[in-house]
Amino acid sequence: MNTKAENSKIKKMTEEVKESNKVIKTKIEVIKTKIEKPKNLVSAVIHVMNSVKGVEKSMTVGMGKNSYKGVSDYDVKKVMSKAMAEAGLIILPVSVDPTINIERWIENSQYGDKQKQSVFTEVKTKYKLMHESGESEIIEGYGHGIDSMDKSAGKALTYSLKMVLLYTFLIPTGAIDDTDTDHSDDTPVKPVQPVQPVQPVQPVKPVQPVQPVKLPILNDDRFTKACNTIDEGKYSIERLKKEYDLTEKQLNELDEWQKTKI
Repeated sequence: MNTKAENSKIKKMTEEVKESNKVIKTKIEVIKTKIEKPKNLVSAVIHVMNSVKGVEKSMTVGMGKNSYKGVSDYDVKKVMSKAMAEAGLIILPVSVDPTINIERWIENSQYGDKQKQSVFTEVKTKYKLMHESGESEIIEGYGHGIDSMDKSAGKALTYSLKMVLLYTFLIPTGAIDDTDTDHSDDTPVKPVQPVQPVQPVQPVKPVQPVQPVKLPILNDDRFTKACNTIDEGKYSIERLKKEYDLTEKQLNELDEWQKTKI
């Protein structure tokens, strides 16, 4: 009697183990399907597009009214390298076609005459997007950068690769603006206030002439340090223009430099 009961119990346990193994096998197959890499280049690009939902504009450039949000090179590479590796993709530089324009001039200042320069680098690039299946595609890019020393080429190449990654995989950056989600009819209108009676005009007192304030002049080294401080978000272009007597060359260099940060 006891032997029969034990055999029945063992049989039941065996059936439960078999059923449990079937469930585990099914789950393993589902996991394999999820982590299986795409088979070709097109499906790999689609995989990355589905994986990367967007890159936030976490970098603040400048201060005050002139500050704006930007997408950092670090954030783009961090997100994209992981998604591309999972899809079996790599991107390799193929060629760089640079155009370099160097302007040099002598500037007079309270510290004496000093030679200055502005280096503008424009690059037309080509990259090879490769899949582990052997399929590949050539992608063209563009970038530009400006610097008073030797960093314009690096800025141009960084900008080029960042734009290639974002536009190849159609990666959105930042949040949607409020104007994209609000309809003008839903915006409350401020009620019109009654017109107040006009007060009689008081005679204007003669204005005393304001003596112009002579602003300090920046030499080349101090101007470069100021630009680096702006790049770190600790200073602003508006304050730099307000607090120092900048030359026309310096103003032009700031305008070109600011374009590379957009």
